Amino acid sequence: MDNASLIGRSVRVQVDRPLGSHHPKHGYIYPVNYGFVPGTMSGDGEELDAYVLGISQSVEQFEGNCVAVIKRNNENDDRLVVIPSGTLLAKEDIRAMVSFQEQHFDSDILLFSRTESTTQAARSGSG
Repeated sequence: MDNASLIGRSVRVQVDRPLGSHHPKHGYIYPVNYGFVPGTMSGDGEELDAYVLGISQSVEQFEGNCVAVIKRNNENDDRLVVIPSGTLLAKEDIRAMVSFQEQHFDSDILLFSRTESTTQAARSGSG
């Protein structure tokens, strides 16, 4: 499945690294909820990871709209960006919210555009 096909669709995220938790290897604190979409497969052979943005409390599960896919250029391991229904985020906001982890990777953000009903690529770079 092309992960960009999930943009604009409702998805359920199983959160395994809730807001405020520590990364198991690198020790940094997650400023957002982070998890995976059960029943999907990413290029690394594991379930597709997802950032849950736009909520300020720690959750175990979350259902919302996928508004973007972060494509890491040096890895075959995409990340979804999932937000509450009815919420909008600019690509600059997404980039800022995920920079705690994505700053270490060269990546592109494929963003859902309501006005064009298509996806747009936004270069996020590594810093």
